[in-house]
Amino acid sequence: MQMRKDRAAQNGTKGLACAVKDMGGQAVMEGVMMRSGQATAVTVRRPDGTMVTKRKAFIAPKDKHPWMGKPFIRGVVNMATMLYFGMNTLQDSTQMLGILDEEPTKFEKWLAKKLGKGVDKIVMAVAVVLAVLLSIGLFMALPAGVESLLKSAGMKPLGYTLIGGLVKILLLVGYMVAVAFVPDVRRTFQYHGAEHKSVHCFESAEELTPQNAQAFSRLHPRCGTAFLLIVFSISILLFLVLNTLVPIDHYFLRVLFHLAMLPVVAGVSYEVLMGLAHSDSKLAHILRWPGLQMQRLTTREPDESMLECAIVSVNVVLYGLPKHAEKTKEGWAILRDYRESERDYVPPAAEAEASAS
Repeated sequence: MQMRKDRAAQNGTKGLACAVKDMGGQAVMEGVMMRSGQATAVTVRRPDGTMVTKRKAFIAPKDKHPWMGKPFIRGVVNMATMLYFGMNTLQDSTQMLGILDEEPTKFEKWLAKKLGKGVDKIVMAVAVVLAVLLSIGLFMALPAGVESLLKSAGMKPLGYTLIGGLVKILLLVGYMVAVAFVPDVRRTFQYHGAEHKSVHCFESAEELTPQNAQAFSRLHPRCGTAFLLIVFSISILLFLVLNTLVPIDHYFLRVLFHLAMLPVVAGVSYEVLMGLAHSDSKLAHILRWPGLQMQRLTTREPDESMLECAIVSVNVVLYGLPKHAEKTKEGWAILRDYRESERDYVPPAAEAEASAS
């Protein structure tokens, strides 16, 4: 936390396009999104080797409605925002790569006409629904079924709650291990590592270069992977108490109960995550360790080109789109070198002209 403040003081406010707050982001297809203050930036690497970057304003719900920033409430709001904003960011990255430029099928055109929405929005909405259903099935319905079977077999709340929680964690680990075998997902995990390394480099007040960023860890205490592990751990403790006080025999009621308690678990987990991330105590380091180790499953060591994308996103969030850069018809900037996104970058032509004069 102090390093981040030192970095902000070092930069000063001159030339910054947004207030410097916790820098964070997510990996996207062939790129990285970064967010800080009231701005986000997405940078992707196209097949021709160029980087395309866009920047847009982002107003957090708590800035519009202060009550959404209150402790415990902000965790629920943040989870919903991450889901909605994360899917939109993935859509942005695919558009920037040109993946959605293909001609839609007759069915897609018919569906878009009937629903009055673009094909890309329909595809993304379907993906969100399927992802939510898969998450509920894997991490709520299945563990709840295990708990019900063990309870009907006569096991005490302590036993079936701990085993149900262990099943959740094993399913999460197994899912992460399995998807890492998909080549595109593995590359996304590398970009995830690039995001973390660049954030570490920024927060440590080092010059943002691929070489400097590469020296940092790909594990970061504010990562969403750590948040998931905390959510599962808090849910085990919470349901251990609730299953003892309010035992539920019916399977479907048990699933609904797990769903109903999700906002409470998310709110508490967010406070725990942020408290651990911003503490340098020995206890915080011990409690952070499991979440950091989980990130070994969702991050991989990035190459230099991936780090360049992450660094461009950091710079664009801080300083805005490079004014000298070539633009696409959508207004996205096209860069051929990460240094073009730096605040003090001078194009070679302008530099030569200045030298001549």
